[in-house]
Parts: sequence; structure tokens; C-alpha cells
Amino acid sequence: MKFEDHIQYVIKAHGDHPRKPGNATRRFDGRTPYSIHPIWCAMTICAETSLPAELREIGSLALLYHDLLEETTVRLPDELTDEEKKLIQEMTSEAWAVPEGSAVEEREIWSRRQEVRLLKLYDKTSNLLDGSWMPPEKLKRYRRYTSSLADDVQKNYGDLNIVRIARAILANK
Repeated sequence: MKFEDHIQYVIKAHGDHPRKPGNATRRFDGRTPYSIHPIWCAMTICAETSLPAELREIGSLALLYHDLLEETTVRLPDELTDEEKKLIQEMTSEAWAVPEGSAVEEREIWSRRQEVRLLKLYDKTSNLLDGSWMPPEKLKRYRRYTSSLADDVQKNYGDLNIVRIARAILANK
């Protein structure tokens, strides 16, 4: 499958097969297709030229599909490699998909490999871009979590674009 075919798969999955009807769009406006979020994440890691090409490639696919199992009724495409599927699985958890799951994720993420934490920074940074819907307490906790991820990613990968983007968003209260 070509990358653009993966993008189309994700657009169709989130648009036509959401687990709940409201999940086809982003919460902040109820109109923006949900698929914009994983596509943004995938495109942003593709532009991270200081990361090895292989990590950008597998990371972009993991980010593209990271919400598919939680948010849609569609399964992962058979064309994905076992390693790509494993990384996607490591980015998701049934325990994380429930409302209180974010607290579980914040505890469990530190036992996952550093590549998963890198990818989670893309995910959480994207969510902060349109996080106006979050209640103040959730936003505060989310910002702390994203800041911790940014610290971890900077320690493990250096001064990546996603770290700079996250820090700029976090500096804007």
C-alpha cells in the first residue's frame, strides 16, 4: 500500500465507521473530520528530518493508525508489517480508551519503549492544538503530561521540531 492509500483508509475509517456517531469529527467544533488528527501527527513526524528515515516511516504509519482501533469499527489493514502493528498496539490500550483512561495512560506510558513515548508526544501535541473543549482541570493535567513527554523525547532524541512545537503551545496559556 502506498502512503496516500493509508491516508485514504484512515479518512474512510474515521468518517464512515466511527464507534460512536460523534467520533467522526473533532470535539472542538463538531465539524472537522477526526482523521485530520492522525494525519497531522503522521505528516509532522515525516518532516522530522533529524530522525532516522526508518523511524519516520514506521512512526508515520503508527501515528496514522493510532486511534483506529479505539475510535472506529475498522481493523488494521493486512498490508501493515508485524512491527508496524506492534507499535500501533503499544500506542493504544482499551484501558486508555475510557474517560478515566488518560490517568492510566499517564502512568503506563513510562513502561513503554521510548519510540512509543516519542509518538505519544505527537498525539498529545496535536490534541493540545485543538484542546479548547477540555475542562480546566483536564487541560492542566494534559499540559503537565505533554511537558513530561517533551522532556523525555528531548532527552532521548534531541531538540526535535515536535519538542519545539509542544513547548510553544505549552508556553501559550
